[in-house]
Order: sequence, then structure tokens, then C-alpha cells
Amino acid sequence: MELFRIKKDIPFMSYGRLTTSISLVTFILAIFFLFGRGLNYGVDFTGGTVMEVHYPTTANIENIRKVIDAEGIKDVTVQNFGSSQDVLIRLPVKKELSIAQLSEKISHALKSADAGAEVRRVESVGSQVGEELYENGGLALLLVCAGIMAYLALRFEWRFAVAAIIANMHDVIIILGFFAFFQWEFNLTVLAAILAVLGYSVNESVVVFDRVRENFKKMRKASAVQVIDNAITRTMSRTIITHMMTQTMVCSMLFFGGETLHNFSLALTIGILFGIYSSVLVACPIAMWLGVSRANLIGDTEKKSKEDEAAIAP
Repeated sequence: MELFRIKKDIPFMSYGRLTTSISLVTFILAIFFLFGRGLNYGVDFTGGTVMEVHYPTTANIENIRKVIDAEGIKDVTVQNFGSSQDVLIRLPVKKELSIAQLSEKISHALKSADAGAEVRRVESVGSQVGEELYENGGLALLLVCAGIMAYLALRFEWRFAVAAIIANMHDVIIILGFFAFFQWEFNLTVLAAILAVLGYSVNESVVVFDRVRENFKKMRKASAVQVIDNAITRTMSRTIITHMMTQTMVCSMLFFGGETLHNFSLALTIGILFGIYSSVLVACPIAMWLGVSRANLIGDTEKKSKEDEAAIAP
């Protein structure tokens, strides 16, 4: 199925230096914010307690902070959650108090200060569990990247594997950079979104790389630049349909899925947008500069075929 057919190939590779330069700048900025501001890790990774409290009228954030400070609990984050009447409170781990005792203490203090306060949700994670989740999440990310490189190296060749993993890591760092810059909460659902983006982005790269390999067999007299431009142009309709449908679904989660799915869908939205860009305008120029050619992709196959024909011939 095609929404449209472009008769003349678009010279994407002529903009390769520009697009990769833009990617390099955004990548460096993302790294800067990651080291400068750091990620706002959620309770999943740091350990602690999250409480969602609802008030009948607009919640007074400053008064809530004073109530919690009066209980002798420091380093507490208090912010609005979805509306001015809902408040999200993040409490650090306290060694002298169990998680149940801490949440009960804060609930009692809040209800004493305002009888209309309603605790709707309490989630707790121990510090040891949070550290294990942090380490296992990083390991999962590394294993996914290694698996992608191995798959592409076996299916195509090492040049495509390197180009794809650079483009995919570009997407991951950009997502992390956004979360560091805006200090959005980074939790397990966001990590799941990043892993999903890795798989989604590499799928787009594989589609384009497959067409590049086919074009090298069909377009015998064309240069590598012409082959890649043709491959991207011929898959553009498919790319637009796929990403448009996926982005529509993700945006519905972003706007109507509530706070639980907000950061998850936000990470997916950023990842999909940059995934389109990186798969076409980052991975392909890098593969071209690494020296991808007809001989690299199909030379060995043609050589083997000729040897087989010679062996069969009388």
C-alpha cells in the first residue's frame, strides 16, 4: 500500500553532512544536560515512597511542605499531579522508619492539617530493590544494543551494524537529554519505552538497508549515493504510513492515558520522531561514509554463485 509514489529520487545524501551535524549538536547538548542536570530518577530506582493525595480545593503546596517538614522529614518532593487539586509527594527512605510507618505518619499529618485530604495511592520501593532495578535496567539496555549489532552484522555487514547502532544510541541519548533538561521523572516505564524505541528504530533501518541491498543488485551502474537515495525514496510512503499510525496511537496515550502512562508515551513520542530522522538521515550517511558498496554487500554472494556454476559446468 502506498499513499503516494515519488517518481524522481530525492537527493537525501546530499544533505548528509547537514543532518549528521544537526544530530551531533543535539547529541552533545543531550550529553551536556545528562551530566549537568542529571536524570530525575523515580522511586523505582532510588527507593522511597510515592503518595498521591487529593484535595477538595486547590492544594497549597507550600503548606503541605511545611506539614511534612514539621514531622522531621527532609528531602521531600511535593508537586501538582495532573490538576491543582492532586498532589504527588515523594519521600526518601528512612532507616529508622519502615515504609508502612512513614506513609502512615505522613497521611496522619496531612489529614490533621486538612480534613479533606484523601490519600489515593501509596507506592513504595526499598533502596536495595531500587539499586537492583537500576543495574538490571542498564544491563538490559546494553544487551539490546549488542543484540542489534550482532543481528545487523550477520544479516548485512559490519558497516550497517555500526551505522544502525550509532543512530539508535543517538535516539536513546536524545530521549535521556529531554528528560534531564525538563527534569521529568525517569522510572521503569520510561526505560521500557526506551527499549521499545530501540527495536522500533532498528526495524526502520532494516527496511531501508534491505532496499539498499536490493538496489545494489538491480542498479548495476549507479553509485552508492544514487542507490541509497533511491532506497530511501522508495520506502518513504511505507515510512510515513507506519510512523503516522504509530504516532497516532502513542499520542492518544499521551493526551488521554492519564499520569500513569504520561512519561511512557512521552518517551515514545520523542523516540519515534527522532527514530524516523536517525534511521534515514543519520544511519544511511554513516553507512555511506564507512564505505558500503556493491562489493561489500553482494560481492561474496556473486563470487560463490560463479564458483558453483563453474563446478556444475561440464
